[in-house]
Parts: sequence; C-alpha cells; structure tokens
Amino acid sequence: MKTGYLYIAIAVVMFSSFEVVLKFIAGELNPVQLTFARFVIGFLFLLPLALHTLRKRKKRLDTKTLAYFALLGSTGISLSMTILHLAVEYTSSSVTAVLFSCNPVFVTFLAFFLLHEPIKKRHVAALIFEIIGTLAIINPFHSNLNMLGVSLALLSTLLFSLYGVMGKRKCAEYGGVVVTCFSFLFGSLIVLLFIVLSHIPAVAAAITSAGLPNFANIPILAGYTIENLPYVLYVSAGVAGIGFCSYFLAMEYQPASVVSLVYFFKPALSPILAWWLHREDIPGNMLLGILLIVVGSLCSIIPGILEAKRPTVSH
Repeated sequence: MKTGYLYIAIAVVMFSSFEVVLKFIAGELNPVQLTFARFVIGFLFLLPLALHTLRKRKKRLDTKTLAYFALLGSTGISLSMTILHLAVEYTSSSVTAVLFSCNPVFVTFLAFFLLHEPIKKRHVAALIFEIIGTLAIINPFHSNLNMLGVSLALLSTLLFSLYGVMGKRKCAEYGGVVVTCFSFLFGSLIVLLFIVLSHIPAVAAAITSAGLPNFANIPILAGYTIENLPYVLYVSAGVAGIGFCSYFLAMEYQPASVVSLVYFFKPALSPILAWWLHREDIPGNMLLGILLIVVGSLCSIIPGILEAKRPTVSH
C-alpha cells in the first residue's frame, strides 16, 4: 500500500512539472519532434531495468506480447500524444492540459468494464469534487472555448486512459518497467514513421494547407543546443521515463482508478510550480479549483489507507 502511494507521489511530481519545465525551452523544438525524443530517450533509460526485470521474473517476450505492447504504444504514445498536440493548435495549452487531467473519469469506468474494478462511493465523491475543481480552473463561462480543440483534447484523454487500463493488464505479469519501456519503443517508432511521412512533399503541402504547419517537415535533430539539452533530458528520462514507469509500477499495488488520480493532482500542483519557478499569478478561481481537487483526491486516498491499516478479523 505505502509503496503504491510512493510511486503515485513520484508520478505526480514528474507529470505536474512537465509543462512548467517546457516553458524554459518554449518555441525551440517542434512538439512532435520533442514527443519522439522524449519516448526514445525514455525507452533507452528504462531498457536496462526492463531487461533486468524480465530476467528476474524469468519471462520472455513472445510475438503476441510484443503485438500487445505495439497496440499500447500506438494508443497511448503515438495517437494520444499527437492528437493532444493537435488540440493545442485549436485551443489554449492550459485548457488542453486541464482537460487531459480529467482522465481519471474515463479510467474509473474503463477499469470497471475491462478490469472489473469496483466503483466505490469514495471514487464517485472524488470524481465529483475533482470535476467541479477542474471546471473552476477552466472557468468555461468566462472563456471562448473552441469545441474542436476541446473534442480533440477529450479524444486524446480517452485514448491515454485506455492506454493506462490496457497497460495494467500486463503489469502483474511483466512488471510496470517492462510495460512502460516497450510501449515507449513501439510508440516512438510510430511517431518516427509519421515524421518521415511529413517530409514527403505532397503530404507536407496537404498538412500545411490544412493550417497545421507544425505537423509538416518535422525535424528530428534540428534545434537541440547545449542550453536546452538538460530540459530535454528532464522531460524525457525524468517525466517520460521515471514518471510513466512510476505510474505503471503503482498499478502493481493500487487499482487503476486510484493511480489515475495522478492526473487530478496535476492541475493543482502545476500552477504552484509555475508560480514558484516562473512567478506566474494564481487567480482566485484557480485557487478554488486546486482546493476542490485536493479535497476530492483525499476522499479517494485516505479511506484506502485506513482500510489497509484496519486489522483483518479471522474467524
């Protein structure tokens, strides 16, 4: 129980710091290029640990398992992340980030149908508090939301939620490190294929004419400097490698619905980190949203801790 919450805490810090750290190198790298770099470096960072885990568990990756990891990578990395970047083209990054943080709502129901995890009253209470808190942060009544951007953000969130739930199915057998590592491998290969296709003149012209120049002629190595390399390594080995790995390791100890609360802590912690590192203001509606999200998360986590400490009565 304690180990599971420790992994959740690590994932919360890593995921919440992602956009805040990216602001240090904003505009220097293409978003799809950075996605490719993040998950390739994340894969290389985790590969020794994954191979060690396979040897320790005396497991081999057969064709069927590799195909499953390829499906995971295409769902959670190449499709979800690309659609998320596409959403940012139509709506603000803050709205997209907050909507993406709503994936516990999807995970709770997907885990119920696919993993047969029960939906408890505390989970429902947590979701209610956190949805209201998220709405307070977005402040939809005082902002012009682009519905295409919102729809793309929600689709990305649904795909990533499916990635998490599908990944949990293999965590018990192969371990969170292995699941994370090889989903990164296949996800980054599919992103690389997309990058190569974006250099075909006809494809590049069609993408540009659609008003999406960031998705045409995507570079692979251009833009990297000594100055931005530490930040790239942080969001790659740190956020992607350690963060995603902790996310799946937590699923070895906790239900998917509880682990997914990582993403409800994100809109609460990210503004605080942005205030600390960039001196960004935290308006009143955001403070209210942070408070509601924290209350909602505690509604789900504290009863679980108390249940674990309660002595088992034998008959």
